[in-house]
Amino acid sequence: MASSPALVTIPSSCSSLLLQSSFSGSSLRFSPRSFSLAPSARPLLVVAGAKRAVVVLKGTSSVEGVVNLTQDIDGSTTMKVKISGLVPGKHGFHVHEFGDTTNGCMSTGAHFNPKGLTHGAPGDDNRHAGDLGNIVAGPDGVAETTIKDYQIPLSGPDSVIGRAFVVHELEDDLGKGGHELSSTTGNAGGRLACGVVGLTPD
Repeated sequence: MASSPALVTIPSSCSSLLLQSSFSGSSLRFSPRSFSLAPSARPLLVVAGAKRAVVVLKGTSSVEGVVNLTQDIDGSTTMKVKISGLVPGKHGFHVHEFGDTTNGCMSTGAHFNPKGLTHGAPGDDNRHAGDLGNIVAGPDGVAETTIKDYQIPLSGPDSVIGRAFVVHELEDDLGKGGHELSSTTGNAGGRLACGVVGLTPD
C-alpha cells in the first residue's frame, strides 16, 4: 500500500512554518523570511556553458575533413579545422544556408547570410555571416587551422546548427577581386567537400 503524502501544516498564528512528514514523523521549522520574495531582490543570472558541434566534410573528390566547433560564453565560436586532399594553397571556406546534401554540396544553397549583406572578408562589417575567408593547404595537401568568429553561433535565431560548411576549389577573393561573382561567392570556384553541422555532447 502506498505511503500517505506529506502533511504540511501552516498555522496562521505561528511565527514559523511547520512542515510535518508522515514518512519520518519528524518536523522541520523554517523562518517565514526564507520564503519571502522581495520585489527588490536581484534576479538570478544563469550563464550557459559552452556548446559543441562537429562537421564531417566529404565530397566527390578525395577531399575530406573534420571541423570541431565550440561556442564560448562570450558569444564567439571557435573552429578547429583539419582538411586533407587539397591542392596546396588557399581555398574558400564558408557556412552555407542549408544542411541539405541530397544533391551533393550543390544543394547546400548560398552562403549563410541572415542580414542580407554582400560577400566580404571575416573582419569586414559588410559580410555574410558564413564568410570565413580562406584556409591554406600545405605541400601535403592538409589545411589545419583554428578560426574564431562571432557571427556563427550554435544557439539562438542565427544558429548554424543544421547548416553546412563547404570548402571550395579556389581562393576566396573576399569580395575585392572585381569579378562578377566577387560580391556573392568571392569567386571561390567549385565545391570540393561539405558537411552538416551537428551538435555533440558537451
